[in-house]
Amino acid sequence: MPQRPTSPAEVPEIVPIFPLSGALLLPYSHRPLNIFEPRYLEMVDFALSTDRLIGVVQPEDESEESPQGQVALKKVGCLGRLTHFEESGDGRYFIILEGLSRFRLGEEADRGTPYRMAAISTGEFADDFTRNVGEEAVDRARFVRMMRDYAEFASIDLNWEEIERTGTADLVNFCAMVSPYGPKEKQLLLEAQTLNDRAETLIAMTEYEMARGGKGAVPLN
Repeated sequence: MPQRPTSPAEVPEIVPIFPLSGALLLPYSHRPLNIFEPRYLEMVDFALSTDRLIGVVQPEDESEESPQGQVALKKVGCLGRLTHFEESGDGRYFIILEGLSRFRLGEEADRGTPYRMAAISTGEFADDFTRNVGEEAVDRARFVRMMRDYAEFASIDLNWEEIERTGTADLVNFCAMVSPYGPKEKQLLLEAQTLNDRAETLIAMTEYEMARGGKGAVPLN
C-alpha cells in the first residue's frame, strides 16, 4: 500500500478531483463517503490502483451536491487518502478518506477520464502535514465551553470522556467537519489560515446560531 505523504514534495502534481458541495475534509480527519455514480466508481478504482489520493473540492454552484460537467470549482480544497474501502453487492463503494493537506487548485488535465483530473499545489499549506500544528494557540477551555453550550442548545449527547482524550487540533477539525452549516460556511472553515482562526470562526458561527435560536445558517455578507 502506498505510504501517506508527509510533505508537499511527496504529493503528485496531478490528482483526481471529487467536486462535492457541503462536504468538508480537513487534515487528519476522516470522511466516510458512499460512491455510486459510474464516473466516481472509476475514480476510486484509479485511486486504489495508484497512490490512493483524491482531491475533495466544493463547486462554486451550491445547487447540486456533485454537479455534472466542467463547472467552476473553489480554489482551495483538501487532499484525501483512501484508507478504507468496501464494495457492496449492488455495485456501490463505501470509502473513508483521511485528510492530508489543503491544496490550491491549478489547471485541469485532460486525461480522457469520466472524472476530473487537475494539478494541485499543497506548498502554502505545508503545516497541514504535521499533526497538532497550532493547537497551543487555541483556547481549548473556551472551545469546549462552546461545545457544552451547543450540546445543551441542540439536545445532543456527547461523549465527554472521549472529548477529554482528544487532542485540540483533532477536536477543532472534527467539530468543523460535523458542524451543521452550509457550503459557504464550510469553505470559510476550510480556508481559515490557522487552527486558532478555524476554532474562533466556528465559535462565532455557533454563538450566532444560538443567539438566533437556530434560525438558519450564519450569513457571510
